[in-house]
Amino acid sequence: MSLRGPKSAKSKLPSRGVGPEVSGEGREKALTAALGEIEKSYGIGSIMRLGDKSDLISKIEGISTGSINLDLGLGGKGLPKGRIVEIYGPESSGKTTLTLHVIASAQKSGDVCAFVDAEHALDPSYARKLGVKLDDLLVSQPDTGEQALEIVETLVRSNAVSVIVIDSVAALVPRAEIEGEMGDSFVGLHARLMSQGLRKLTGAISKSNCLVIFINQIREKIGVMFGSPETTTGGRALKFYSSVRLDIRRIGQLKDGDEVVGNRTKVTVVKNKVAPPFRKVEFDILYNRGISKEGELLDLGMKVGIVLRSGTWYSMKHPTDGEIRLGQGMERSRQFLMDNPDLAVLIEEEIFRKLSPVEVGLVDEEEIAELVADEAPSDVDPETEFDSGNSGGSGDGASAGKASGKSTTTKKAKASAK
Repeated sequence: MSLRGPKSAKSKLPSRGVGPEVSGEGREKALTAALGEIEKSYGIGSIMRLGDKSDLISKIEGISTGSINLDLGLGGKGLPKGRIVEIYGPESSGKTTLTLHVIASAQKSGDVCAFVDAEHALDPSYARKLGVKLDDLLVSQPDTGEQALEIVETLVRSNAVSVIVIDSVAALVPRAEIEGEMGDSFVGLHARLMSQGLRKLTGAISKSNCLVIFINQIREKIGVMFGSPETTTGGRALKFYSSVRLDIRRIGQLKDGDEVVGNRTKVTVVKNKVAPPFRKVEFDILYNRGISKEGELLDLGMKVGIVLRSGTWYSMKHPTDGEIRLGQGMERSRQFLMDNPDLAVLIEEEIFRKLSPVEVGLVDEEEIAELVADEAPSDVDPETEFDSGNSGGSGDGASAGKASGKSTTTKKAKASAK
């Protein structure tokens, strides 16, 4: 008696076996037939040789960030089109300001831009001061995270929009959480939403050559003994799908006398797939004016030698008129360049002529090791990882947990050192 069961229905179907090994002309004919079968089934362009499609091997287009220093740190062209970019940092560090400058730069080229305001906090008057054309900007304030990502997908697949900004990932609340009650726990729901949305978006973004920027917030991981305790919301999926990740932070205040007029800002290129990563750049963000281009011209001009500083006085080497006094102090020198744009153009041309993008914002080995350690993988699944701020806890609870666990982790670290 045979122990084998009845043959399945699949065994009666004709099998597509592997043909005999071929070489030379036979292999080329077999490859041509296979390519033809794929194109017949999935359409022309579904598979091709890389050299057959000129636009695939052409140089990646970029959109200026509004900061000369940051553009150089990103490879010389700004943020890449057809890619996903993540910008994260603490509150009031300049994340939205940077994205509004990107939108203003794109609009100058005639591109259509969209702003998905999930935080419901966009200030139109401030955007106008940064150069954004409000009449040409598409704005959406979605009710749920699913609605926001569906709107983004529709805009991307239209091939009519060049820049889309989502502000922010933390505000993309899943529909189930909106419909639930306060205190309900939805473990991993936010991360799964982001993972599914990015899987659907990434291919369409590349084909449409649209730049999609996700603004993200940071949270604190509890019980971290070594390395940075900071993490971003929305799980790990966005880290993988992003071609560029920027960490932006406020490092100081700008004062005109006793009055605070802006912030000194530092941006770290944590990840870059289109240019060398791990660059650090600094620039000024002025209240009501945004990124100060003139301040960058003074900083970079001193680096290349066209701008001179003696005490508190700034001057420049003019190619025909010799040395020209710009002013006393950064604020007056910045205002002088604003009133004399022809001199600002001369300094900018000299900067781009002498300064290579590779030389901007180099980070030492210890800082690179710290950045890489922060991105180290864990045993948590990218689709189920959650942070305390999105899983029924609050940001205050996370901070309190960190404070209460600080002494314990310090004792453990000292004990291990002994």
